[in-house]
Amino acid sequence: MRQIVFIGALAGLLAGCSVSSEPIEPSYQYGPGIRPIPGSITYGGQPRNPTRKAPVGSPVDHEFYDQAGNRVFETYLIEPDRSLKLVSRRVCRAPFCNR
Repeated sequence: MRQIVFIGALAGLLAGCSVSSEPIEPSYQYGPGIRPIPGSITYGGQPRNPTRKAPVGSPVDHEFYDQAGNRVFETYLIEPDRSLKLVSRRVCRAPFCNR
C-alpha cells in the first residue's frame, strides 16, 4: 500500500514539472560568428585605442558580468591590422565558478 501511495505522489510531482520552450544559450561558444554582447570589448565596434605592444596573434582575455549578472569570460586574438577578433566566450551561471 505504501508503494502505491509513494508512486502516486511521485507521479504527481513529475506531472507538475514543465520544460521551458525558450532556447537556452550555450554556456561556451567558440569559432567564427560569435557576436559581441553588452560588456564585450568589441561591442559597438573596435576600441578607439588599438593594441600596439602585443604581438599579432596573441590572446587577450576579458572578464565581465552580463546584464543578467552572469560572469562572462571572453578571449580575443590580435589581428595583423591590430584589431581584436572574438574567438571564444564562456558564461558562468553558477554563483561560484572557476576559470
